[in-house]
Amino acid sequence: MKKAGSLKDSFRYAFKGVGYCLRHERNFRIHCSVGSLAFLLGLVFDLSGAELCVLLLLIAFVLFAEMANTALENLVDLCTEEYHPLAAAVKDVAAGAVLVICMIAVIIGAILFIPHLISLLI
Repeated sequence: MKKAGSLKDSFRYAFKGVGYCLRHERNFRIHCSVGSLAFLLGLVFDLSGAELCVLLLLIAFVLFAEMANTALENLVDLCTEEYHPLAAAVKDVAAGAVLVICMIAVIIGAILFIPHLISLLI
């Protein structure tokens, strides 16, 4: 059995995975940009600590979903170069998971931000 790597190696591989997504995945970069903007707006609108925590969790869920989608797509591509309906389904379901969490994030983001936007207009 292979010996487990060091904690330092674990972190290095994890950062390498994030770097891979940043370099190769346009949608991951978009999600990072939108998430950063949402967090900055949360600070500008003086969201409460609990609201900021919810916002950060949503951002983390979206980034996690995008990274899992990337990992699954790459794994499927590694396993087969030929079209297979199950391979297509894996990719579609993974992309669908990203879509679902993004839609939920937008709804929750609206719930968090709309009252603050309304107070600016009144």
